[in-house]
Amino acid sequence: MQDVLNLPVATSALDRDYLMRDNAELFDILWQNPLTRVLVLHEGKTLFRDGGASANGVAASNGIAGSNPELRLLTVEEVTSAQLRVYLGKTLQPSIYEPELTPIVLAVVSANSAQLVEPDEANWHKLGRSGTGLSDRDAEIYVQALALANWHASHVYCPKCGAPTSITKGGWVRTCFGENYEVFPRTDPAIIVSVTDDQDRILLGSQGAWGANRWSVLAGFVEPGESLNHAVVREVFEEAGIKVSPPKYLGSQAWPYPHSLMVGFTAKVDPNHAHLVATPDGEEIVKLRWFSRQDLIAEAQSLLLPGKSSISRALIEHWYGGPLPTGEAW
Repeated sequence: MQDVLNLPVATSALDRDYLMRDNAELFDILWQNPLTRVLVLHEGKTLFRDGGASANGVAASNGIAGSNPELRLLTVEEVTSAQLRVYLGKTLQPSIYEPELTPIVLAVVSANSAQLVEPDEANWHKLGRSGTGLSDRDAEIYVQALALANWHASHVYCPKCGAPTSITKGGWVRTCFGENYEVFPRTDPAIIVSVTDDQDRILLGSQGAWGANRWSVLAGFVEPGESLNHAVVREVFEEAGIKVSPPKYLGSQAWPYPHSLMVGFTAKVDPNHAHLVATPDGEEIVKLRWFSRQDLIAEAQSLLLPGKSSISRALIEHWYGGPLPTGEAW
């Protein structure tokens, strides 16, 4: 098995062009560039080419069920007003619609502006987590845009003194009116881990709000002053009551809910604590179960596991040794 996973939303498809953020005339320059394209977001929803939706609820690029969606990027003339604009950078990959090095701007729009841009509400879609089905380029644009939009929505006021903040540096900083204090976008690190035992079974858990047969690997946020490795050991013990040996890093993935970074590991049950029985904490995790590969094959018709765009599914497939035979829950 590969040591580091090839994960969705883990590629580099955008040059973030950070030096341009300090240019006071940035948006004037962008608006004069005929190549500039705008990604619109309204209440977390965006637009797709041809506006269609596939059978699983994810927007399709051509209205045909099962097709992969493509972001509908607009010209600056098509987006006349916005509540928030952020310069995301320049594309490093071409598409059939936009060349390489196309400047991309996020525009968060009001209900009235959204109506002007696209009056048909059915054409506004919420993407699956991490942009299910999107190309690498579109997924990175979408995830970056959504994470920044979420951050801006929660930092309208200065966390230090409570004064209103203004948007500066191309949308990458909010500056306090009261003390000129600068607030920068935050990323919340979270670990996610596939745990295996001495029989090479994988431990999966289920949350109380999930459906009857929906399962995933364990995860949790990193606490202040904590290393990633220690967070893995602590979270597994807190959620499952078992001890694991030092974990092995497998990869990371942006997760804009609201603005997180999922850091993936695999870990084995510590043989010095093999007597401990996996027991759900009853709060975050209500059910735990050890699955063999044969279990997944035998129960493929009824099990619901994370969707293909998620790092959680990638971790399970890393253990399984290939594509999973089970359905997707999200």
